[in-house]
Amino acid sequence: MSTFNNTTFQNFVTLQRGFDLPKQDRKEGEFPIVASTSVQGYHAKYKVKPPGVITGRSGSLGFVQYLDVPFWPLNTTLWVKDFKGNDPKFAYYFLKTLSLERYNSGAGVPTLNRNHLDALDVAIPPLPTQRKIAAILSAYDDLIENNLRRIKILEEMAQNLYREWFVKFRFPGHEQARFVDSPLGRIPEDWEVKKLGEILGLKYGKALKQENRREGNVPVYGSSGIVGYHNVHLVNGPGIVIGRKGNVGSVYWSEKSFYPIDTAYFVSSEMPLRFLFYDLQTKNFLNNDAAVPGLNRNQAHSLETVIPPEDILRRFCCFADDFEQQAALLRIKNTTLRRTRDMLLPKLISGEVDVSELDIAIPEEAVA
Repeated sequence: MSTFNNTTFQNFVTLQRGFDLPKQDRKEGEFPIVASTSVQGYHAKYKVKPPGVITGRSGSLGFVQYLDVPFWPLNTTLWVKDFKGNDPKFAYYFLKTLSLERYNSGAGVPTLNRNHLDALDVAIPPLPTQRKIAAILSAYDDLIENNLRRIKILEEMAQNLYREWFVKFRFPGHEQARFVDSPLGRIPEDWEVKKLGEILGLKYGKALKQENRREGNVPVYGSSGIVGYHNVHLVNGPGIVIGRKGNVGSVYWSEKSFYPIDTAYFVSSEMPLRFLFYDLQTKNFLNNDAAVPGLNRNQAHSLETVIPPEDILRRFCCFADDFEQQAALLRIKNTTLRRTRDMLLPKLISGEVDVSELDIAIPEEAVA
């Protein structure tokens, strides 16, 4: 059984403030520019060699990132300058358990003062155990990442199929099709051009403040996608959500019943929603407000689109539905993997689950 070393945070790792990099000074390159919660872009130069562990210093606190490539941490972040002989991947997982947002020292903008962490009492396992813990948790993250890549491929397959059939008109049997002129250019003669308002309606979502949401599994959609969960739905799924305020024209698919708030529209139509989901992503929705971006519903309803015959629609939806069902299974697997990883994380870090005697393969780079 591992004997944990009781020490202080400053003896575990050293955090360093990130570096200024104004947008006008950024030059396109291969090195990630890391903000407090995500990679914000790429630059021609880097400041820190990998491995990198980064967390938010100002604005957003508590989120921890790991990078295995050279990077530029922005001044809104803190990055681990010295791992002091500890395993970097273990340090990443350890920081995730600290709930760093608790150490906010800013009166207005949330701010993490690294000096407030230095005296924090921590218990750290020996290096071999650190590496085993990191290997176990990394296995979950690797599976999740692999599933995300597969989901992306499936989504791209459906999008490419839509473009082939309905933009390039390379649908089954196109070789024998006769093309005619239309307001949108040359189209197969048995296809139709219709205004969106003839085939669907954009319906307003309903306001639902954060404090009025009740614990549940109904996704709440805004213009940026899922913004939370509630215990009752407003629209039966599956359905399509379109950003109305803020992220104008963003298009989201919800397989399950959902609650669109007042920054979004939802689509009402008798046509196959799967086809409309990809069709709407090709439309140029206009902003009707210079101050606060807002989707002009009348303009959206006036946009024209090409409608194929029912048999072509049905065949496309069969393929697209199959891609989505495969992706949905992978999302369910990822939910289970995340839940298990998050349950194990504090137990492994604290030593409640002892792995010191387990025979676990350690990546070569971790042993070096």
